[in-house]
Amino acid sequence: MNRRIYILNGPNLNLLGKRQPEIYGHDTLADVERDCAALGAELGLETALFQSNHEGGIIDRIHEARDQAAGIIINPAAYTHTSVAILDALNAFDGPVLEVHISNVHKRESFRHHSYVSLRADGVIAGFGVQGYTLALRRMATLLA
Repeated sequence: MNRRIYILNGPNLNLLGKRQPEIYGHDTLADVERDCAALGAELGLETALFQSNHEGGIIDRIHEARDQAAGIIINPAAYTHTSVAILDALNAFDGPVLEVHISNVHKRESFRHHSYVSLRADGVIAGFGVQGYTLALRRMATLLA
């Protein structure tokens, strides 16, 4: 059985650890990738992390996941609130989808309270910092068991 999990990240997450650390913390995306790879190995999952500042790049990875991945963990960042195209791509993926947000989007500006991705997601984790990724990975292992 395919045990590869795509961990997809949207715009500005390449600046994680440098951009607004009071909101997003000091861990980098490389730290997230390292932690997910280590936990994934413990759980019998292979992780593949990808980040893009371009909507089409994220959509291309979602399309690729149809044949290459058992599940998707996605932090669409700002595209959460704007991208019907990402929602449509996720709707064409048959495996589980988990949505992750580093900050608690519900304590932030009102425009951040709506998520198109949540319409497809099997679960949403928000406000746990970068630990949300490993929490999502644990949940993904359960969903795939």
